[in-house]
Amino acid sequence: MTIKLKNDKDIAKMRVAGRLAAEVLAMIREHVVPGVSTEELDRRCNEYIRKVQKATPANVGYHGFPKTLCTSINGVVCHGIPSDKEILQDGDIVNIDVTVIKDGWHGDTSRMYYAGTPSPEAKKLVDTTYEAMMAGIRAVRPGARLGDVGHAIQKLAEGAGFSVVRDYCGHGIGRVYHEEPQVLHYGRPNTGLLLKEGMTFTVEPMINAGADDVICLEDGWTVKTRDGSLSAQWEHMIVVTRNGFEILTPWPDQN
Repeated sequence: MTIKLKNDKDIAKMRVAGRLAAEVLAMIREHVVPGVSTEELDRRCNEYIRKVQKATPANVGYHGFPKTLCTSINGVVCHGIPSDKEILQDGDIVNIDVTVIKDGWHGDTSRMYYAGTPSPEAKKLVDTTYEAMMAGIRAVRPGARLGDVGHAIQKLAEGAGFSVVRDYCGHGIGRVYHEEPQVLHYGRPNTGLLLKEGMTFTVEPMINAGADDVICLEDGWTVKTRDGSLSAQWEHMIVVTRNGFEILTPWPDQN
């Protein structure tokens, strides 16, 4: 496993790309409402990235993926493809995942949105998934191990009665969209890769209200819960710093 450590100049570039990705998700927030199509959300984000940010939407054409965003609604775990036939309904929960490229560097983040008013179960799942992501991120520091990150996520999610998706994980990132290491969202303390200053990767747990089993649809992208239960995901891109971590994708509209 070859891990590419980033220097200060690299990290500065990644801060810019990460900030842009976060700004896309802040911009689209007011448009995530009942009655809107996921195609419309995708179009708005594509135009914003290209025309306002003067950046490149990384997902378009990536291994054949056709859109700017991944829009994953309710029981869709990840990689949902925006469509003009997919209309948000009151009570839907939706993950929007975006990656931009600026000056050759990737910025990757995702967050959850409510279309209208969510059910109490859905809100608990969304809130718990965010807390689990942050628990994993807070475990990051030089000398810790990836198993510590995964364990922190798993402990919080399962403690709330939810399950952690095993089939998909976080990843190293930089000039390359997906590079080593793989970042599992479950694990045992004191196991896995030793973390070092300059490592950059995503922490992006997918948490299901039911079982962790998933299925991939015939489009080759859309992943759903096998039992039809709700799923939620949040994602930040981080760098291991001398004393801990830095979130490279801070959301500008979050207090």
